[in-house]
Amino acid sequence: MAQVKVYALRRALDPIKRQLSDVIHACVMEAFAYPADKRAHRFFPLEEEDFFYPPGRSERYTIIELSMFEGRSVDAKKQFMRLLFERAERELGLAPMDLELTISETPKHNWAFRGLPGDEHVLGYKVEV
Repeated sequence: MAQVKVYALRRALDPIKRQLSDVIHACVMEAFAYPADKRAHRFFPLEEEDFFYPPGRSERYTIIELSMFEGRSVDAKKQFMRLLFERAERELGLAPMDLELTISETPKHNWAFRGLPGDEHVLGYKVEV
C-alpha cells in the first residue's frame, strides 16, 4: 500500500496534476514493482500565503510525501527517488532543486483498509522489493 501527497503553489500545480500523477505512479511501479491499478494520490494546491519555502527554489517548488508499508529495500527507495527526479525534470521541466521527497514507512498492522488491518490482507503484489 502506498499513498502520495503532493504540495505546491496552486498556479504551478494545477496545470500539471495529471501528468505529475502519471510520472509518480510510473516511478512507483518501476522501483517498487507496484501494480498499475493501485494509485492513491492527493494534491494540495496552496495559495502563496499558505506556502513558505526555502531560498533558492522557484515558484514551482513541490513537496511529495509517500506513506507506505515498510519492507522496501534502501536500493528500491533510492531508485524511486532517482527515477522521480529524472522523469519530473524530463517530462515536466521540474528542476531537481524544486522537488523534495519524503518516504514514511509504517508496519502493515498500523494501516487499515477494506475493513481489515493491513497485516490481515492478502496483497496481490510483493512489498519486499
